[in-house]
Amino acid sequence: MKYEWKKQERKLYLPKQIPEVITVPKQKFFMLKGTGNPNSDAFAERIGVLYSLAYAVRMMPKQGYTPEGYFEYTVYPLEGLWDLTDEGKKSGTLNKDELLYTIMIRQPDFVTTDVVDKAFEIVRKKKPNPLLDAVMFDTVEDGLSVQMLHLGSYDNEPQSFKMMNDFIANNNLENKSCKHREIYLSDARKVETVKLKTVLRYMVRPIV
Repeated sequence: MKYEWKKQERKLYLPKQIPEVITVPKQKFFMLKGTGNPNSDAFAERIGVLYSLAYAVRMMPKQGYTPEGYFEYTVYPLEGLWDLTDEGKKSGTLNKDELLYTIMIRQPDFVTTDVVDKAFEIVRKKKPNPLLDAVMFDTVEDGLSVQMLHLGSYDNEPQSFKMMNDFIANNNLENKSCKHREIYLSDARKVETVKLKTVLRYMVRPIV
């Protein structure tokens, strides 16, 4: 039976359209850092590199290599950690050219450094790209967080962030940093803007 994150991990990936507290465990990711406008070709190319690695892991048994503990699963969605440059933080309006990001795709727990090395080997042969040298594999733990589902345009996210910040302030919590996580449940190339589904998440801590 295929492992499907939408079903088995609903609390993490399918929140309601109101803020809620959640504790996010340690997770393994392929990650790639970048700067600038996410509507650029450079951003799209980074996404392509990450998915090449993610699908290399997913399809390994068809390449004649089955990692220990491997199971059938649906590839996890694209995620992004977002921040602004110092210059961007000074501005009263969002300048997307001043964005700092780490885009990432989660990997199942069976993925080890040996599996990662194999994935890189496969992709370098099939889809060589200089950006592969910049991809990192690491474990991330968001821990205590506040998240909600945002429906619609990415440009309307400030409305949801206000709801989240109000919720945080009213529940004796504070943001750990200015960074936030976005999890893209929809493919913006195929889904109408008004129907885009994005999980928004702040990492928080209790106010002592």
